Amino acid sequence: MVWLPILFPLVGAAGLWLLRRHRSLLGPVAVASLAGALASAVVIAISGATFTWSWGAGIDLTLAVEDAGRVMVVLVPLVAVAVVLFAASSLRDDPALARLLILMTAFVAAMEMLVLAADFLTLLIGWELVGAASWALIGHDWRNPQAPASAKEAFITTRFGDLGLYVAAGAAFAAVGSFQYSDLAQSPDSGWLAVVAGGVVLAAAAKSAQLPFSPWLFSAMAGPTPVSALLHSATMVAAGAYALIRLQPILSEVVWFGPLVVGLGLLTALAGGLVAFAQTDFKFALAGSTSAQYGLMLVATGAGYTAAGMGQLTAHAFFKALLFLGAGVALHSAGTLDLGKLRLGSSLPRMAALFGVGAAALAAVPPLGAAFTKETVLAAAVQSGVWVAAGTVAAGLLSALYASRLHLLAYGPGPLIAANPGPHRVEIGALAMLAGLTLALSMIWLPGGEELLTELTGGLLAPGKLWELGISLAAIAVAFGFVWLLWRRNRLVGGGIPQRLRRFVADWWGIPNATRRVVVDPLLHLSRDLAEGDHSVIDAVVRGAGAGAIGVAKRLRRRVEAAVDRAVEGVGGGTLGAALLSRKFDDDAVDGTVEGIARGVRLGGEKSQRIQTGMSHDYYTLAVAGTVVVVIVAAIWR
Repeated sequence: MVWLPILFPLVGAAGLWLLRRHRSLLGPVAVASLAGALASAVVIAISGATFTWSWGAGIDLTLAVEDAGRVMVVLVPLVAVAVVLFAASSLRDDPALARLLILMTAFVAAMEMLVLAADFLTLLIGWELVGAASWALIGHDWRNPQAPASAKEAFITTRFGDLGLYVAAGAAFAAVGSFQYSDLAQSPDSGWLAVVAGGVVLAAAAKSAQLPFSPWLFSAMAGPTPVSALLHSATMVAAGAYALIRLQPILSEVVWFGPLVVGLGLLTALAGGLVAFAQTDFKFALAGSTSAQYGLMLVATGAGYTAAGMGQLTAHAFFKALLFLGAGVALHSAGTLDLGKLRLGSSLPRMAALFGVGAAALAAVPPLGAAFTKETVLAAAVQSGVWVAAGTVAAGLLSALYASRLHLLAYGPGPLIAANPGPHRVEIGALAMLAGLTLALSMIWLPGGEELLTELTGGLLAPGKLWELGISLAAIAVAFGFVWLLWRRNRLVGGGIPQRLRRFVADWWGIPNATRRVVVDPLLHLSRDLAEGDHSVIDAVVRGAGAGAIGVAKRLRRRVEAAVDRAVEGVGGGTLGAALLSRKFDDDAVDGTVEGIARGVRLGGEKSQRIQTGMSHDYYTLAVAGTVVVVIVAAIWR
């Protein structure tokens, strides 16, 4: 059973590939596969399930539905159903729609493996598959040269952080001889556990776009809007925060783990909030808010209250997917993402209302569920100290600032424009689904909501206080008032910030430029210098060795040729001499003998003619003489 949330999207991706030429079936098949994943996820979240595949030598691949994974395994396909439904409708004219939907469904399968992982090896497999799928999705429009370049930048940035997870996995195995989370929890070796904690924090910070890795989210905006919605809400960017939430009970034994995670999250929440407020690009502003919101999740997690972090992650998944899809509608309708050129509220009133639900949730306006989860984060921050609490209140104030600014600039009232046709009813349905989930989460305010959240996530909540809610409401009111004042003065696009400073802040506080000057350019120069050194020194040595070898070979060739020629000539001369001697012997001996025999035969013939007289007494005389000779020879011989 535990494999089903992974297998359903995989089978769906295979089916989409087989049906890739039947465009009318692509959307239904993709949504059906994700619906199957959702149904099976609900079943295993309720009943629980575990699967282990043992490779031997302590290497086991384990899937399990535990703690925060019970919520996450359902959240991923739930959000994906709405996003893929929107993508199938809004991109129906895209010639590469089949490839996009195949990658999105496979992406969900990879994320489900990451969520269900109960050991570092399985986590690494899911982690890498999620990264590879995100690279392909961001670079979907490969005919645009900027898309592959942006995909590569996002991929390399997150891959750098991924090295930390490899280190963590190796340290875990070194500590306990196993990759299992449960075995690591029993490890008495605090040194190896500290290495694991450092590796996980590095990997999570890169994946969840925390400082200094945050700018990669801007590169990810090169992908289609539904891809951005899926990445930012419940998959790629959520992976880092989820890993920290899942492993916090184990890693909290390291004394510096909690303070590091809190500090990292709070710094990113403040910096990302200012980026979101200063940005004039719709999707870039949402990207800045994503980093900020995940920073708040890290604050709660580092403080030890993982239920608050998981609750904020859930609420964020619903409203962030809604907001990104709203940006996609704005781009299709107005042909631009420039916040100074939208104000589509009068032209698209239904979209303005749906987007308003997401913006209110981002601002944490009660009684929305996102307001409840934001209060649990604040309560966790209070437990960490006054300065952490003050920073979290400031981050909440910034959330209300950029959320209300986005809504007014994107879907605030404005002149009727000759926009492209509005969203299709299927797209409206997908947005309404996400808005409905955002509103439904408000039930967590009811009695028993805190107990339900802690039971579902297996984590803790800090006790909330009424004054904390009062401070949050006051911060929201101040933010709304300031945004309204800027709106009335027609200064909301620039946020009332000097242009030069605004550009610096909007471009992630100059981190991309600093990275390029401090890291990228020196590395490029170093690589060019190394290449030149390789060409000048190493290649020269190789070329010299080659030239020397060729010279030696030529000399050897000449010497060998001379020796061989002499040997051949000697053999030839000897053979010729033997032939001459043979010919001389043949002429003098063999021919002389033959000629002598011939002369003897001839002489014998001539002599024999003399005794052939025809007289009988001559023949008798010869016979008697021959007989005497025979008798004498026989006598002597004996």
